[in-house]
Amino acid sequence: MDNVDSTTRNAFLRDFSAAQDYVNAGVVPSRTKAANSTWGRWATFCTDLAIDPLLNELEDPVALIQVFAHRYRTGDIAPSGRGVRSRTVEDAVRHVAQTFSSVGSRDPRLNDDGKMDFRLKRQLAAYTREDPPPSRVKPIPVQLILHILAAAYACTDVGSIAITQMAALAFFFLLRPGEYTSSPSDTTPFTLQDVQLFIGVYRLNLVTASEAEIHLATFGTLTFTTQKNGVKGEVIGLGRSHHPQLCPVKILIERVIHLRRHNAPPSTPLATFYNADGLHKVKPSDITDVLRAACRILGPALGLAPGDISARSLRAGGAMALLIAKVDTDIIQLIGRWQSDVMLRYLTTQAEPVMRDFAQRMVYHGAFVLHPSPTTMNMPF
Repeated sequence: MDNVDSTTRNAFLRDFSAAQDYVNAGVVPSRTKAANSTWGRWATFCTDLAIDPLLNELEDPVALIQVFAHRYRTGDIAPSGRGVRSRTVEDAVRHVAQTFSSVGSRDPRLNDDGKMDFRLKRQLAAYTREDPPPSRVKPIPVQLILHILAAAYACTDVGSIAITQMAALAFFFLLRPGEYTSSPSDTTPFTLQDVQLFIGVYRLNLVTASEAEIHLATFGTLTFTTQKNGVKGEVIGLGRSHHPQLCPVKILIERVIHLRRHNAPPSTPLATFYNADGLHKVKPSDITDVLRAACRILGPALGLAPGDISARSLRAGGAMALLIAKVDTDIIQLIGRWQSDVMLRYLTTQAEPVMRDFAQRMVYHGAFVLHPSPTTMNMPF
């Protein structure tokens, strides 16, 4: 670039900077922030050892990466200052390696064949074996949602109703907390303009339709815009459940009408409500608090403790309800926008209806005869 004129050089540098911005935008902001933070820890780690963070002077950088991974594992250089799980260590090492790749340098984790170095691979595998069992939230049974809805409607508090309605929508549409609450996540919550309501096949204009018309809706949809793992423009819809309170269409109707009455703009999140104090947003902690309060009452009968559940449990609860209803797991995965079989981690065989008749079915269907193989046919007995 030294041999080109300043105008050409400046234009190149400007476009290169723009390209780097797009590289960073290729992942969610929290991922970029985590990568930058990890690289800072790597640079400090190397500087303390008087080693160039770009490893220009090392022929075999794996030993250095192993020590970095070990100190991250023990918490010596982890952000929390505490020991972390194997997945967190693996992510930290990957962030460092991706920074090398982003500037055109070789990934220091890989050997000459382009595969993970044997030493590092074994070390990470050992961490995985040492990890305690994962602590996962449990699915929310529908009884708990019915309870919080009934309590909210009985007290007629606008905030309580909004919180429980959003919990019910999360259950029906298998939503992540960032999709149905206001939270500092990488997922954008659904807004008023993402809702569509239909009477049969007739789509209502939610700006001009009367409240009487809106109350006649028989089908409701949410349109994905920037939600995590959602295909832009994809629409997911549900019909009426025919329950007087726990119905996705009825709840969407009430959310739309509430926001319309307060002249909320189309970009207003569904997880918003207005009362005498003004505008408020439903937070994940609001959902967790109301669920756990109900769990203190119903939990013992449902096999749940308050600490077992949180706002994240509703997605698993909806999926569990579909599983018990014998909906194919591929369909559940499709509805929940799971891109792998990770969904199965959140479904549990502890649910009695799932396992109720398995023993009986095994007794009645466990008898079979094997076709003899040639080796078996030639046995001398």
